[in-house]
Amino acid sequence: MKKLKIGYFADGPWSHKALSKLSSDETLEIAFICTRFDTPDMVLKTKAADTNVDFMTHNNINSNEFLDRMRNYDCELFVSMSFNQIFKSELINLPHLKIINCHAGKLPFYRGRNILNWALINDEKEFGITVHYVDEGIDTGDIISQRCYPICDEDDYGTLLKCAYGECANVLYDAIKDIQNDNVKVTVQNEIHPLGFYCVSRKEGDERLEWDQTSRTIFNFVRAICEPGPQARTFLNGEEIRINRIQYLPNAPVYIGISGTIVSVECDTFFVKTSDSYIKVIEWTGNIIPRVGDRLN
Repeated sequence: MKKLKIGYFADGPWSHKALSKLSSDETLEIAFICTRFDTPDMVLKTKAADTNVDFMTHNNINSNEFLDRMRNYDCELFVSMSFNQIFKSELINLPHLKIINCHAGKLPFYRGRNILNWALINDEKEFGITVHYVDEGIDTGDIISQRCYPICDEDDYGTLLKCAYGECANVLYDAIKDIQNDNVKVTVQNEIHPLGFYCVSRKEGDERLEWDQTSRTIFNFVRAICEPGPQARTFLNGEEIRINRIQYLPNAPVYIGISGTIVSVECDTFFVKTSDSYIKVIEWTGNIIPRVGDRLN
């Protein structure tokens, strides 16, 4: 079988496992690795040096200079994995098999950034990994492959990341083999839903916990940004408290009270009133001694 020549635009742990899987296939050839310009991935740089693959970064992949450089490689397919620049038409159409992207979201829903966090915040029962052709939109191209993975109450940001790191590599590899074997059957995204939706990148300050929400909503928010994320934040008398894990109590009584009030203390844990019932704070850090009646935020 003739080797498929690939250009790899990538960043982060998602891309490391995928690169190892692609490199182990003798029918695939990685011609170059291009990482993010602002935060070059040193793991990918080392892997490139170890395998004698060209490594590069560029502040504008759509510039004439970069396009000329790409033409010299004569790649058949470009692959994007957690890359942070938008591909424009001339670059998209440079390889005859176009550009594909691996996205840890169930397209056409969950386009954009920080998708695993948003899926947990929205209390989803599954998350998707999608490989799709790149067009000039954001995660809007035709779908090549999509697989879904269950989310249970024991899951959090860390467990979803661990799953996605491995499964992104598998879904991407299988999609590339389908392309190589001319076995692709695409799904147009607007055939699934005419609109879908887009998720914005989460920023500093978004970790602030609002207690005037249901216990289930707060449970989802905390587990969505737990370590290795920034952790949920609340305040008591001006002192910051970081909350890494809470326990959702589905049988807690529903009653009207003051949201954010500490209603019970139990050793190193404490219970906080929400808009409907209360939750138990299990893992937290802060220079405070919680007392019954204290009001958070």
